[in-house]
Amino acid sequence: MPPDALIEIRSVSFGYDASRTILNDVSLRFARGRVTAILGGSGCGKTTLLRLIAGVHPATRGEVVFDGERIDAADRAQLFRLRRRLGMLFQFGALFTDLSVFDNVAFPLREHTGLPESMIRDIVLMKLNAVGLRGAAPLRIAQVSGGMARRIALARAIALDPELIMYDEPFAGLDPISMGIAANLIRRLGAATGATSLVVSHDVQQCFAICDDAYLLSSQGRVVAHGTPAELRASDHPEVRQFIGGLPDGPVRFHYPAPPLAEDLGLAA
Repeated sequence: MPPDALIEIRSVSFGYDASRTILNDVSLRFARGRVTAILGGSGCGKTTLLRLIAGVHPATRGEVVFDGERIDAADRAQLFRLRRRLGMLFQFGALFTDLSVFDNVAFPLREHTGLPESMIRDIVLMKLNAVGLRGAAPLRIAQVSGGMARRIALARAIALDPELIMYDEPFAGLDPISMGIAANLIRRLGAATGATSLVVSHDVQQCFAICDDAYLLSSQGRVVAHGTPAELRASDHPEVRQFIGGLPDGPVRFHYPAPPLAEDLGLAA
């Protein structure tokens, strides 16, 4: 693996069952210390890609390499060790509703380290301060807004100072102010910690505002394009232009493949 790549996806194919391939012979490289957006429509395999990197599923073909080490989804000891080096912001936060804000952020520290509670307290308050929510530490999850919950989940994701932070649809369901805060935090935390950030989203404008480069996946689970935001905006590739422009029809068709309507209705001559 080239020295500047933390993660490399090598000719990976994957499907949850034999009837449909989600990712189709994709190869991607994620450089250290950069923010990379993974764009594409719903169902194109963006979140699946994060699951493969985390070792939740094994690739059907190809390999996923983390810092020069091939990920083996069956090797629990390896996964535990590697997951210690990554943080994950789930699409809807995935916070523990029966724990306080403080205890949610403290959870990975208590699970993965032997630090004394006094040190855990200081780390949790620093992480919450980084996302602007130190004052919310004693609150229950039911007492916070959706935007605050996303920021609490981000504080939990960075609790162990990970080398890799993966964001699954971090802007989904947020109001414009919360969306701007989330985008700013992703960029600022990456710059402050030197972490490699992968942002899965279909929000082109927010991603282009914070990412160094981006991949676009097609509905067939293939890499359509890769480059900086400026390069993708200037692309004349029909699918890139359709996705970035939000056009309702183009290479990605409005109608899912089906026989002619008259034939389905029994009206064909």
